[in-house]
Amino acid sequence: MGHRLRRCLLSVPGSNEKMLLKAASLDVDVVIIDLEDGVAPQEKQRARALTSEVLASTDFKAPTVSVRINDLASSHCYQDVLALFDHSEPSVRQADTIILPKTQSGADILFLCHLLHQIESRHGTQRPVGIEALIEDATGMLAVEAVACTHERLESLVFGMGDFAASQGISTTAIGHQGHYTADLWHYPRYKLIMAARAENLEPIDGPFANFRDSEGLSDDLTAAKTLGMVGKWAIHPDQIAAITAAFTPSQEAIEIARRQQSAFDEAIANGQGAVNVDGTMVDQASIKLLAPLLKKAELLGL
Repeated sequence: MGHRLRRCLLSVPGSNEKMLLKAASLDVDVVIIDLEDGVAPQEKQRARALTSEVLASTDFKAPTVSVRINDLASSHCYQDVLALFDHSEPSVRQADTIILPKTQSGADILFLCHLLHQIESRHGTQRPVGIEALIEDATGMLAVEAVACTHERLESLVFGMGDFAASQGISTTAIGHQGHYTADLWHYPRYKLIMAARAENLEPIDGPFANFRDSEGLSDDLTAAKTLGMVGKWAIHPDQIAAITAAFTPSQEAIEIARRQQSAFDEAIANGQGAVNVDGTMVDQASIKLLAPLLKKAELLGL
């Protein structure tokens, strides 16, 4: 599956029509319609119907619309998937990706792949729906490498630190918060997930920072996630969109430097040289590999 622009991913409850319609008008890379934690048990059926209706009748400004279904162990999962294909017309917009929460094994992904294949074949869907694996507990994190190489539908791995903290018995006051730990509380699971994603050419996505009023805390969290190699982050409130989007958007200056270095290196290779000095920086093959993600994101952004 092809890579998408995923700097900021705004999660919205699938049971709240007002919030869904507002999200549709926002300038954000991805809108996630949540049928899982953001929806009360008695509202699941209504949320499915509303999500299906909104997808079919609303133009989203976001280029990608994803749906987080309920997990495989719940009684709602298969109903969520079926509801996304309620419309008989194959031309009606479906979700671009389905996010599978509490993914614990490659078998979980394969089950969803087989289910989607059968439904898409029956409905004549023109474009296959992608899958994103939400890794949320110790079991899933231990199996993340196996999950990452499961199927070509898989597009990203997402770190769900809220449920992960609970599964680990981590003491923290809010999702994404560092608590009183003086180092980076999320360093190891983030790093493990990022490596698994990169090894299979998937996109590593960071989970949310719950306290949307703590701009300083969000900024620190974004710095850590970006430095480790995350390509984007979930948002739980529209007020977080600008900061998250900016953090994962390369500056024009950085893009211009990268392109100069790439051009100079290509010329050096053509002349039989393995390295070249560009504005006081030695550029070689290793340097060019570091530039690749930045240049890819610039291409996606049209910069």
